[in-house]
Amino acid sequence: MADSLISAFDAVLSDLDGVVYTGPHAIPGAVASLQRLETEGVRLGYVTNNASRTPAQVAAHLRELGAPAEDHQVVSSSQAAGELLASLLPAGARVLITGSAALAHEIELVGLVPVSSAAENPVAVVQGFNPEIGWKDLAEASYVVAGGALWCATNTDMTIPQARGIAPGNGVLVAAVAAATGKTPVVAGKPEAPLFHTAAKRLNSDRPLVVGDRLDTDILGGNRAGFTTAAVLTGVDTKETILAARSDERPDYLLADLADLYVTYPQITDDGGTFRCGAASAHAHDGIVTVTGAEDDLDAWRAACAAWWSAVPDASTARAPRLEWRRH
Repeated sequence: MADSLISAFDAVLSDLDGVVYTGPHAIPGAVASLQRLETEGVRLGYVTNNASRTPAQVAAHLRELGAPAEDHQVVSSSQAAGELLASLLPAGARVLITGSAALAHEIELVGLVPVSSAAENPVAVVQGFNPEIGWKDLAEASYVVAGGALWCATNTDMTIPQARGIAPGNGVLVAAVAAATGKTPVVAGKPEAPLFHTAAKRLNSDRPLVVGDRLDTDILGGNRAGFTTAAVLTGVDTKETILAARSDERPDYLLADLADLYVTYPQITDDGGTFRCGAASAHAHDGIVTVTGAEDDLDAWRAACAAWWSAVPDASTARAPRLEWRRH
Protein backbone atom coordinates (compact mmCIF):
# COMPACT_ATOMS: atom_id res chain seq x y z
CA MET A 1 0.00 0.00 0.00
CA ALA A 2 1.27 3.48 -0.88
CA ASP A 3 2.28 5.83 1.93
CA SER A 4 -0.03 8.53 3.27
CA LEU A 5 0.70 12.13 2.33
CA ILE A 6 1.91 13.00 5.83
CA SER A 7 4.54 10.25 5.86
CA ALA A 8 6.82 12.45 3.72
CA PHE A 9 7.01 15.20 6.38
CA ASP A 10 8.37 15.56 9.92
CA ALA A 11 6.03 18.38 11.01
CA VAL A 12 2.79 20.16 10.20
CA LEU A 13 2.65 23.95 10.45
CA SER A 14 -1.08 24.53 10.63
CA ASP A 15 -3.11 27.69 10.32
CA LEU A 16 -5.99 28.01 12.82
CA ASP A 17 -8.94 30.06 11.52
CA GLY A 18 -10.54 28.09 8.70
CA VAL A 19 -8.36 24.99 9.24
CA VAL A 20 -8.83 23.93 12.87
CA TYR A 21 -11.86 26.05 13.78
CA THR A 22 -14.26 28.71 12.56
CA GLY A 23 -15.15 31.11 15.36
CA PRO A 24 -15.24 29.17 18.64
CA HIS A 25 -16.10 25.80 17.10
CA ALA A 26 -13.79 23.11 15.76
CA ILE A 27 -14.16 22.10 12.12
CA PRO A 28 -15.57 18.54 11.99
CA GLY A 29 -12.77 15.97 12.03
CA ALA A 30 -10.00 18.52 12.56
CA VAL A 31 -9.23 17.68 16.19
CA ALA A 32 -9.02 13.93 15.53
CA SER A 33 -6.67 14.59 12.60
CA LEU A 34 -4.39 16.75 14.76
CA GLN A 35 -4.39 14.18 17.58
CA ARG A 36 -3.30 11.47 15.14
CA LEU A 37 -0.11 13.31 14.13
CA GLU A 38 1.71 12.17 17.27
CA THR A 39 1.04 8.50 16.52
CA GLU A 40 2.52 9.10 13.06
CA GLY A 41 5.67 10.61 14.60
CA VAL A 42 4.91 14.04 13.12
CA ARG A 43 5.39 17.24 15.15
CA LEU A 44 2.79 19.99 15.21
CA GLY A 45 2.99 23.77 15.26
CA TYR A 46 0.29 26.40 14.84
CA VAL A 47 1.04 29.54 12.83
CA THR A 48 -1.59 32.23 13.18
CA ASN A 49 -2.06 35.79 11.98
CA ASN A 50 -4.73 36.47 14.59
CA ALA A 51 -3.11 38.87 17.08
CA SER A 52 -6.16 39.34 19.30
CA ARG A 53 -5.09 36.62 21.80
CA THR A 54 -1.78 35.57 23.33
CA PRO A 55 -0.22 32.27 22.21
CA ALA A 56 -1.05 30.90 25.70
CA GLN A 57 -4.72 31.86 25.25
CA VAL A 58 -4.78 30.30 21.77
CA ALA A 59 -3.22 27.09 23.12
CA ALA A 60 -5.77 26.99 25.95
CA HIS A 61 -8.62 27.34 23.44
CA LEU A 62 -7.16 24.53 21.34
CA ARG A 63 -6.92 22.27 24.39
CA GLU A 64 -10.56 23.06 25.24
CA LEU A 65 -11.48 21.82 21.78
CA GLY A 66 -9.48 18.65 22.43
CA ALA A 67 -6.57 19.50 20.14
CA PRO A 68 -2.97 18.90 21.24
CA ALA A 69 -1.40 22.28 22.06
CA GLU A 70 1.37 23.46 24.35
CA ASP A 71 1.97 27.21 24.57
CA HIS A 72 5.27 27.01 22.66
CA GLN A 73 3.55 25.29 19.72
CA VAL A 74 1.66 28.49 18.86
CA VAL A 75 3.57 31.08 16.84
CA SER A 76 1.60 34.30 16.31
CA SER A 77 1.94 37.40 14.19
CA SER A 78 1.90 39.46 17.41
CA GLN A 79 5.13 37.71 18.47
CA ALA A 80 6.59 38.39 15.02
CA ALA A 81 5.58 42.05 15.32
CA GLY A 82 7.26 42.31 18.71
CA GLU A 83 10.48 40.77 17.41
CA LEU A 84 10.44 43.01 14.33
CA LEU A 85 9.90 46.21 16.33
CA ALA A 86 12.54 45.22 18.89
CA SER A 87 15.04 44.88 16.05
CA LEU A 88 14.21 48.37 14.74
CA LEU A 89 13.73 50.40 17.94
CA PRO A 90 15.83 51.08 21.07
CA ALA A 91 14.81 49.35 24.31
CA GLY A 92 12.13 51.31 26.16
CA ALA A 93 10.76 52.97 23.01
CA ARG A 94 7.05 53.81 23.18
CA VAL A 95 4.70 51.99 20.81
CA LEU A 96 1.05 52.88 20.24
CA ILE A 97 -1.06 49.72 20.41
CA THR A 98 -3.92 49.64 17.92
CA GLY A 99 -5.13 46.19 18.86
CA SER A 100 -5.63 43.90 21.82
CA ALA A 101 -4.14 43.53 25.29
CA ALA A 102 -2.48 40.38 23.96
CA LEU A 103 -0.61 42.46 21.38
CA ALA A 104 0.44 44.95 24.06
CA HIS A 105 1.77 42.04 26.14
CA GLU A 106 4.00 40.83 23.28
CA ILE A 107 5.37 44.37 22.85
CA GLU A 108 6.13 44.52 26.55
CA LEU A 109 7.91 41.15 26.48
CA VAL A 110 10.53 42.46 24.00
CA GLY A 111 11.40 45.49 26.16
CA LEU A 112 9.23 48.13 24.49
CA VAL A 113 6.60 50.29 26.21
CA PRO A 114 2.99 49.99 25.01
CA VAL A 115 0.96 53.22 25.06
CA SER A 116 -2.62 54.06 24.09
CA SER A 117 -2.52 57.63 22.86
CA ALA A 118 -0.64 60.01 20.60
CA ALA A 119 -0.23 62.30 23.62
CA GLU A 120 2.28 59.80 25.05
CA ASN A 121 4.64 60.50 22.14
CA PRO A 122 4.99 57.01 20.63
CA VAL A 123 7.72 56.50 18.00
CA ALA A 124 5.89 53.56 16.42
CA VAL A 125 2.42 52.11 15.89
CA VAL A 126 1.63 48.40 15.88
CA GLN A 127 -1.76 47.41 14.50
CA GLY A 128 -3.33 44.00 15.09
CA PHE A 129 -6.79 42.52 14.95
CA ASN A 130 -9.16 43.26 17.81
CA PRO A 131 -12.94 43.03 17.37
CA GLU A 132 -13.34 45.90 19.87
CA ILE A 133 -11.44 48.45 17.72
CA GLY A 134 -13.47 51.56 16.87
CA TRP A 135 -13.13 54.79 14.92
CA LYS A 136 -11.30 56.58 17.75
CA ASP A 137 -8.59 53.88 17.81
CA LEU A 138 -8.08 54.13 14.05
CA ALA A 139 -8.00 57.92 14.25
CA GLU A 140 -5.35 57.83 16.99
CA ALA A 141 -3.23 55.47 14.89
CA SER A 142 -3.67 57.74 11.86
CA TYR A 143 -2.45 60.82 13.76
CA VAL A 144 0.72 59.01 14.87
CA VAL A 145 1.42 57.36 11.50
CA ALA A 146 0.87 60.65 9.65
CA GLY A 147 3.37 62.24 12.02
CA GLY A 148 6.09 59.98 10.68
CA ALA A 149 6.15 57.12 13.22
CA LEU A 150 7.20 53.61 12.23
CA TRP A 151 4.03 51.62 11.41
CA CYS A 152 3.87 47.84 11.75
CA ALA A 153 0.87 45.62 11.00
CA THR A 154 0.70 42.12 12.46
CA ASN A 155 -1.01 41.03 9.23
CA THR A 156 -3.14 42.33 6.41
CA ASP A 157 -5.76 39.55 6.12
CA MET A 158 -8.78 41.24 4.54
CA THR A 159 -11.20 38.66 5.94
CA ILE A 160 -11.52 36.30 8.91
CA PRO A 161 -13.78 33.21 8.99
CA GLN A 162 -16.39 33.30 11.74
CA ALA A 163 -19.13 30.86 12.72
CA ARG A 164 -21.71 33.08 10.97
CA GLY A 165 -19.64 33.59 7.81
CA ILE A 166 -16.73 35.65 6.48
CA ALA A 167 -16.09 38.88 8.41
CA PRO A 168 -13.70 41.85 7.90
CA GLY A 169 -10.15 41.10 9.05
CA ASN A 170 -7.21 43.20 10.22
CA GLY A 171 -6.40 44.18 6.64
CA VAL A 172 -9.62 46.18 6.42
CA LEU A 173 -8.65 48.16 9.55
CA VAL A 174 -5.09 48.64 8.26
CA ALA A 175 -6.51 49.85 4.94
CA ALA A 176 -8.52 52.52 6.78
CA VAL A 177 -5.35 53.97 8.34
CA ALA A 178 -3.52 53.67 5.01
CA ALA A 179 -6.33 55.58 3.26
CA ALA A 180 -6.21 58.32 5.90
CA THR A 181 -2.42 58.72 5.87
CA GLY A 182 -1.17 57.62 2.44
CA LYS A 183 1.37 55.41 4.28
CA THR A 184 2.10 51.69 4.03
CA PRO A 185 2.99 49.51 7.05
CA VAL A 186 5.69 46.89 7.37
CA VAL A 187 3.99 43.51 7.83
CA ALA A 188 5.26 41.09 10.49
CA GLY A 189 3.11 38.00 10.00
CA LYS A 190 1.96 35.92 7.08
CA PRO A 191 2.62 36.01 4.15
CA GLU A 192 6.17 36.93 5.20
CA ALA A 193 8.53 33.95 5.55
CA PRO A 194 10.08 34.58 9.03
CA LEU A 195 6.95 33.47 10.90
CA PHE A 196 7.16 30.05 9.21
CA HIS A 197 10.91 29.75 9.72
CA THR A 198 10.46 30.55 13.43
CA ALA A 199 7.79 27.86 13.76
CA ALA A 200 9.89 25.22 11.97
CA LYS A 201 12.92 26.09 14.09
CA ARG A 202 10.92 25.69 17.32
CA LEU A 203 9.92 22.20 16.22
CA ASN A 204 13.41 21.32 14.97
CA SER A 205 11.78 20.47 11.65
CA ASP A 206 13.61 19.99 8.34
CA ARG A 207 10.60 18.89 6.27
CA PRO A 208 7.48 20.74 7.43
CA LEU A 209 4.19 20.80 5.57
CA VAL A 210 2.39 24.15 5.74
CA VAL A 211 -1.40 23.67 5.84
CA GLY A 212 -3.77 26.59 5.39
CA ASP A 213 -7.06 27.75 3.92
CA ARG A 214 -5.85 31.06 2.45
CA LEU A 215 -3.73 31.48 -0.64
CA ASP A 216 -2.67 35.07 0.11
CA THR A 217 -1.28 34.32 3.59
CA ASP A 218 -0.77 30.61 4.36
CA ILE A 219 0.19 29.32 0.93
CA LEU A 220 2.10 32.40 -0.22
CA GLY A 221 3.97 32.54 3.10
CA GLY A 222 4.77 28.83 3.07
CA ASN A 223 5.99 29.05 -0.51
CA ARG A 224 8.14 32.09 0.32
CA ALA A 225 9.64 30.14 3.23
CA GLY A 226 10.63 27.37 0.82
CA PHE A 227 8.31 24.81 2.42
CA THR A 228 5.79 22.42 0.87
CA THR A 229 2.23 23.75 1.04
CA ALA A 230 -1.26 22.22 1.18
CA ALA A 231 -4.53 24.13 0.82
CA VAL A 232 -7.63 22.81 2.60
CA LEU A 233 -11.18 23.63 1.54
CA THR A 234 -12.61 24.29 5.03
CA GLY A 235 -12.06 28.07 5.14
CA VAL A 236 -11.73 31.06 2.85
CA ASP A 237 -10.40 29.82 -0.50
CA THR A 238 -12.35 27.50 -2.78
CA LYS A 239 -11.59 25.06 -5.59
CA GLU A 240 -12.36 27.85 -8.04
CA THR A 241 -10.09 30.47 -6.44
CA ILE A 242 -7.29 27.94 -6.03
CA LEU A 243 -7.51 27.01 -9.71
CA ALA A 244 -7.24 30.72 -10.60
CA ALA A 245 -4.34 31.36 -8.19
CA ARG A 246 -1.36 33.44 -9.19
CA SER A 247 1.88 31.49 -9.50
CA ASP A 248 3.39 32.23 -6.09
CA GLU A 249 0.12 31.40 -4.30
CA ARG A 250 -0.30 27.93 -5.81
CA PRO A 251 -0.23 25.07 -3.28
CA ASP A 252 1.62 21.80 -3.80
CA TYR A 253 -1.41 19.85 -2.60
CA LEU A 254 -5.18 20.37 -2.65
CA LEU A 255 -6.99 18.72 0.28
CA ALA A 256 -10.64 18.57 1.32
CA ASP A 257 -9.67 18.82 5.01
CA LEU A 258 -7.04 17.71 7.53
CA ALA A 259 -8.19 14.07 7.31
CA ASP A 260 -6.70 13.97 3.80
CA LEU A 261 -3.24 14.03 5.40
CA TYR A 262 -3.69 10.34 6.18
CA VAL A 263 -4.58 9.06 2.74
CA THR A 264 -2.34 8.51 -0.26
CA TYR A 265 -2.23 11.62 -2.42
CA PRO A 266 -3.08 10.59 -5.99
CA GLN A 267 -0.31 10.81 -8.53
CA ILE A 268 -0.82 13.43 -11.23
CA THR A 269 0.65 12.49 -14.61
CA ASP A 270 1.16 14.51 -17.78
CA ASP A 271 0.26 12.57 -20.91
CA GLY A 272 1.18 14.98 -23.69
CA GLY A 273 -0.66 17.91 -22.15
CA THR A 274 -3.51 15.85 -20.72
CA PHE A 275 -3.14 15.70 -16.95
CA ARG A 276 -4.57 12.67 -15.19
CA CYS A 277 -5.46 12.33 -11.51
CA GLY A 278 -7.32 9.25 -10.36
CA ALA A 279 -10.16 8.63 -12.80
CA ALA A 280 -10.25 12.28 -13.91
CA SER A 281 -8.29 14.12 -16.58
CA ALA A 282 -7.94 17.69 -17.84
CA HIS A 283 -6.26 19.63 -20.59
CA ALA A 284 -5.95 23.37 -21.21
CA HIS A 285 -6.19 25.17 -24.55
CA ASP A 286 -6.82 28.81 -25.38
CA GLY A 287 -8.01 29.82 -21.92
CA ILE A 288 -10.33 26.83 -21.61
CA VAL A 289 -9.75 23.83 -19.34
CA THR A 290 -11.69 20.77 -20.42
CA VAL A 291 -12.19 18.37 -17.52
CA THR A 292 -13.31 14.79 -17.88
CA GLY A 293 -14.81 13.86 -14.53
CA ALA A 294 -17.40 14.94 -11.96
CA GLU A 295 -17.50 18.46 -10.53
CA ASP A 296 -17.76 17.05 -7.00
CA ASP A 297 -14.63 14.89 -7.45
CA LEU A 298 -11.56 16.58 -5.95
CA ASP A 299 -9.31 14.60 -8.32
CA ALA A 300 -10.97 16.41 -11.23
CA TRP A 301 -10.01 19.77 -9.69
CA ARG A 302 -6.48 18.53 -9.01
CA ALA A 303 -6.17 17.56 -12.68
CA ALA A 304 -7.66 20.92 -13.74
CA CYS A 305 -5.14 22.80 -11.57
CA ALA A 306 -2.23 20.81 -13.00
CA ALA A 307 -3.37 21.47 -16.59
CA TRP A 308 -4.07 25.19 -16.09
CA TRP A 309 -0.93 25.90 -14.08
CA SER A 310 1.17 24.14 -16.72
CA ALA A 311 -0.46 26.26 -19.43
CA VAL A 312 -0.05 29.51 -17.44
CA PRO A 313 3.14 29.03 -15.42
CA ASP A 314 3.85 32.72 -14.79
CA ALA A 315 0.63 34.33 -13.58
CA SER A 316 1.28 37.56 -11.68
CA THR A 317 -2.45 38.06 -11.08
CA ALA A 318 -5.28 35.62 -10.40
CA ARG A 319 -6.68 34.33 -13.65
CA ALA A 320 -9.51 31.84 -14.01
CA PRO A 321 -9.94 29.65 -17.08
CA ARG A 322 -13.28 28.78 -18.57
CA LEU A 323 -14.18 25.29 -17.43
CA GLU A 324 -15.89 22.73 -19.66
CA TRP A 325 -16.99 19.53 -17.93
CA ARG A 326 -17.35 16.19 -19.65
CA ARG A 327 -18.60 12.96 -18.14
CA HIS A 328 -16.50 9.82 -18.43
